[in-house]
Amino acid sequence: MSEITLINDRYKVEDTLGTGGMAVVYKARDLTLERNVAIKVLRQKYSTDPAFREHFHQEAKAAANLSHPNIVTVHDFGFDAERLFIIMEYVPGTDLKQLLDNSEQFGIQQTLTLMEQACAGVGYAHRAGLVHCDIKPQNLLITPNQRLKVVDFGIARALVSIHPDEKADIVWGSPHYFSPEQAAGIAPSPASDVYSIGVITYEMLTGQPPFSASSSSELARMHRQDLPTAPRELNPEISPELEQIILKVLSKEPSARYRTADQLGRVLQTLQNEAAQPENLAKSTPAVVATSTAATQPYESPPSPGTSQKNTDPFDLDWITILLALLALIAVGGLIPFFLWVYFVYNPPI
Repeated sequence: MSEITLINDRYKVEDTLGTGGMAVVYKARDLTLERNVAIKVLRQKYSTDPAFREHFHQEAKAAANLSHPNIVTVHDFGFDAERLFIIMEYVPGTDLKQLLDNSEQFGIQQTLTLMEQACAGVGYAHRAGLVHCDIKPQNLLITPNQRLKVVDFGIARALVSIHPDEKADIVWGSPHYFSPEQAAGIAPSPASDVYSIGVITYEMLTGQPPFSASSSSELARMHRQDLPTAPRELNPEISPELEQIILKVLSKEPSARYRTADQLGRVLQTLQNEAAQPENLAKSTPAVVATSTAATQPYESPPSPGTSQKNTDPFDLDWITILLALLALIAVGGLIPFFLWVYFVYNPPI
């Protein structure tokens, strides 16, 4: 497809960004709006399949309705020169796969920051009723300022169309990153995307995926049956809390994981905040204090800089309040003779 120079009489191809078994991605110039875009042109064997074209159309429309800072925006899609294409936001930078290839492992904070962004984007799609189905490092783009954007919503779902309670011989997703239910040919759910995010997190922190094999069928078996090596055995810097989260996400049963990426994202955000300020954790998060302690010792904010601390001596009485209380008592007491006089006026003694 290197001979393509102009798509749909509007998009001028400038460079090839990447190639895969399903499509080629180009950097192009939108001649109408005068902006850079990325164009994914599907290979002809997919483009000429009428069923695929119809399903691709539906999925592309759904993906185009997603608007989130952590999702690559879909601008347009169509059919030109016997090939399907999809026009997307151009994201400068690289994908997470290349970063993983160039680094043995990522730091804890960097991993949490990037995966929290991935959860934000994928979680937004889950709330819109969309499952990605193919979360993998190649579909996570990283900008130079460390902004993560998820790409290719709907592409994997366009390959097959089955109901959630059905099984198929077609495997959804990429073997290293798909969930046990995807490996079994069952249609994925939001919890399947959560599993894939967990696999990526494991790989970023340990330098290797939880399962490796020479064939896709063996990988599928391992996802369904084998337990991963505990992450802390490969990277002692991983905290027990983070290890517990990763192993929960990699549970074989979808119901044992977090149900959506939003839930996982909130857990990672909390863990990141705690890890960033361990010395201030007890002071800055009073809600974490045990219930028995909180019930007997209410939290009080420290005095502001430059102000004196308020005297809490129990014998330092508030005399103004006491005086007002006495005046109120005298006023109420003075009404008693008045009420008696009114009573005897209307009820004279016999």
